[in-house]
Amino acid sequence: MTAPLADRIRPDSLDDVVGQAHLLGPGAVLRRMVDSGHITNMIFYGPSGVGKTTVARIIAQKTGKTLHKLNGTSASVADIKEIINGLGTFEAMGGVLLYLDEIQYLNKKQQQSLLEFIENGQITLIASTTENPYFYVYNAILSRSTVFEFKPVDAADIEAAVRRAFAILEQEQQTPLELEDGVVEAIALGCGGDVRKSINAVEMCVLSAPVQDGRRRIGMDAVQQVSQRSAMRYDRDGDAHYDILSAFHKSVRGSDENAALHYLARLLVAGDILSPCRRLLCIACEDIGLAWPQAIPIVKACVDSALQLGLPEARLPLADATILLCTAPKSNAGVLAIDAAMADVKQGKTGDIPAYLKDSHYSGAKKLGRGLSYQYPHPYPGHYYPQQYLPDEIKDRVYYQFQDNKTEQAAAAYRKQILGLWEEKEKK
Repeated sequence: MTAPLADRIRPDSLDDVVGQAHLLGPGAVLRRMVDSGHITNMIFYGPSGVGKTTVARIIAQKTGKTLHKLNGTSASVADIKEIINGLGTFEAMGGVLLYLDEIQYLNKKQQQSLLEFIENGQITLIASTTENPYFYVYNAILSRSTVFEFKPVDAADIEAAVRRAFAILEQEQQTPLELEDGVVEAIALGCGGDVRKSINAVEMCVLSAPVQDGRRRIGMDAVQQVSQRSAMRYDRDGDAHYDILSAFHKSVRGSDENAALHYLARLLVAGDILSPCRRLLCIACEDIGLAWPQAIPIVKACVDSALQLGLPEARLPLADATILLCTAPKSNAGVLAIDAAMADVKQGKTGDIPAYLKDSHYSGAKKLGRGLSYQYPHPYPGHYYPQQYLPDEIKDRVYYQFQDNKTEQAAAAYRKQILGLWEEKEKK
């Protein structure tokens, strides 16, 4: 069976790897390490199709070590033990390099079985993962490895790989190719930074194109079919999901409605309604909050409408809510206040509730001194009576600070007004 084109044309040199200049360019740490011939334990982290496996294979070829390859999706403890049992044999005299793809699928016990041998240098580990290693890789492995992050490849860099793929297939098929203007650029842009996906798209376009007048014509219609939605990197349980949500939240907090709409669109195109709904409700309370409290019920209404409508109509109320929150005044006074209060409670700064605030709606409460001196505030000027509500131990603690938006400043002015009424009364 013929291997996929992406596997057949893997680069044999770091100079031929597309993208990752921050790791492989002149003077980059990984490049210097490989060129020196001194390889340490490494973890390659990044999305699929950006060169992790290719770079690992090139490094393995340069080490002179006995190479073993395992995939976390299928490897077992027995597979790892088989490699360990071979240590010290003639075959492994130069050392063993273990290339472990998708290490995140190994459980803790499987990862721990490697620990002793990567620590003493008998095994040099090169692992790759599409998931954040700080969440999925055992800490002891992490502490003995250097993490290198691979990034999605720019479309401009991918174009070179796309042209090379077309040229190789033209030679293999021995049939001239005629590319419509914009085909190379469309494939490079539509693959979402995934080089392998772009090469697969090239292969599908060429193999599906009929031969007419002795040549294959590749048009934009074919590109659109093979790369439909291919630019999306989204996994509801993976890093991409949380990265998009984080960018969405921070864009709203930063009052950038255009960026926020972009990230909302990425969620909606992926068919995810619940995540932006939950995040918008959180933003309304956390980042707008007391600057404009009316935002909370408005966003709730938009979220309810979106959930009732479903896609594609749900995009309308969610877009409205997003723009509304981006352009609204901001205040995090509420979250700062409750976090400060909870910090005191967690540190044991509580104290006994004043007796006059305790429940007194039962027989015998008065005998316990409950509620005897409590003053009901409403009959007094400004519906306010100056009495202590916090326990004695923290009676002077201040959690909430009025911020400088119109709504909170109005509340601060009202507070000052009612306090002034009591000051005047005391003077009299």
